[in-house]
Amino acid sequence: MSGHSKWANIKRKKGANDAIRGKITTKIGREITVAVRMGGSDPVGNMRLKLALSKAKANNIPKDNIQRAIQKGLGAVEGSNYEELVYEGYGPGGSAVMLDILTDNRNRTAADIRHLFSKYGGNLGETGCVNWLFKQKAVFIVDKETYDNEDELMTIALDAGADDFKAEDDSFEITADPADFDAIAKALEDNKIETVQAEITMVPDTTVKLSGKSAEKMVTLIDALEEHDDVQSVYSNYEIEEDESDA
Repeated sequence: MSGHSKWANIKRKKGANDAIRGKITTKIGREITVAVRMGGSDPVGNMRLKLALSKAKANNIPKDNIQRAIQKGLGAVEGSNYEELVYEGYGPGGSAVMLDILTDNRNRTAADIRHLFSKYGGNLGETGCVNWLFKQKAVFIVDKETYDNEDELMTIALDAGADDFKAEDDSFEITADPADFDAIAKALEDNKIETVQAEITMVPDTTVKLSGKSAEKMVTLIDALEEHDDVQSVYSNYEIEEDESDA
C-alpha cells in the first residue's frame, strides 16, 4: 500500500504471506468504505472509489469483500466511523515520511505511530513539517517481463499526457498530473499493456540517499509502518545507496 513504491518493494510484496495479504485486504476494504461514504457507490465520477477498486482487483480481493465494503459505505451494514489523518515525520538520516491514516481511535493510533518512529531511529513531527517535499502525481509501473518495448511505451505514455518516463532495471515508470490519470490508463488498456501499479500518490521532489545502518533502519521503519492496521499509505523520499556504509 505504499505510495510511490520502488519496483524492488513491489516485487517483495508479490511474495507476501497470508498475514500480510489479510492486512492488505482489510486496508483496501476500509478505503472502499470511506470512498463510498464520501462520493457514492458509482466509480464514474468518484475517482477515489475507482482507484480503490483498481487496487482491489490488482490484489485479487474477493468480490464478496468488495461488496461488503461498499455496503458499509452506504450504511447498509454496520461499520466503524473512520477519521482521516495525515502524519508527518522524519526517518533515519533526515529522510521524510508521510502517512495516510484511517482510524477509529486517533489517540491509540498516534501513540502507536510515535512509538514506531522512535523505535526505528526516527521521530513523529508536526503537521506540515515534510509535506512540502511531495507533490501529488499519477504513477504507473509496467513490468519489463510483460512489456519490454521502451520506445513504443514512452510514445504511448507521452501522447496520452505523461509528464515523465523512466526506465528502471526491472520496470518502466510513468508519471503524470493526476488529471491525466484516466487518459493514460485508457491508452495503456487500449494497447493491452498491463501495469503492476496504477495510482494517484505522493511523489518526492528530492531524495535522501541512505546506506549502511541508516538504510537498514529506514527499511525496517517503513515495513513496520506499512504493517500497522491504521496506516493506509506510506510515502518517503529515501533511496538506498549501494556499496557504501555509514561512517
